[in-house]
Amino acid sequence: MLFVRLAGVFSALLLASVTVLAQGAKLTDPQIAHIAYTADQIDIEAAQQALQKSTNKDVIAFAQDMERDHKAVNDQALALVRKLNVTPEDNDTSKTLTKQATAKHDELAKLSGAAFDKAYIDNEVAYHKTVNSALQNTLIPSASNPQLKDLLTTGLKIFQGHEQHAEHVAQNSSRATRCVVQSSAERSARSFLSS
Repeated sequence: MLFVRLAGVFSALLLASVTVLAQGAKLTDPQIAHIAYTADQIDIEAAQQALQKSTNKDVIAFAQDMERDHKAVNDQALALVRKLNVTPEDNDTSKTLTKQATAKHDELAKLSGAAFDKAYIDNEVAYHKTVNSALQNTLIPSASNPQLKDLLTTGLKIFQGHEQHAEHVAQNSSRATRCVVQSSAERSARSFLSS
């Protein structure tokens, strides 16, 4: 439960960071490009951590998808900024994202087994909800270049799929955990009854 709350706090901070920046000054395309690239990079690094730590086949498959898809979107983003001759601009939002991601990485590094898997997947659900909201409500509307807007819109569709995939993995993991606990309780009851 603590991990769900921490994921929620992380997501709220991400959304607040993007919203505050957007309210304080209009985001420029170079800032938007940097925020989007940073958010993708964060999820690539989270996936790589999951691939190192997890033994759960569903979590591993999900992490492989995240690493592949986010790298592909970042490759497209880099190609676009080169084509447009735009240099992504670091900003307070991307700095905050990086700082929060480092803290989450360190927190997850202390976990193992099912506790890691649950915390990772819960964070992925919350992270994708927040990133999707930021894309839809702030980054896409603020982008002025049509090609950047198109790339962000395509990314949003992919990341909405990620959110659904993460929710599915979380739901299946929750069911599996309940089944293990239930089986253990049934074995204990049978053992008690047979003695």
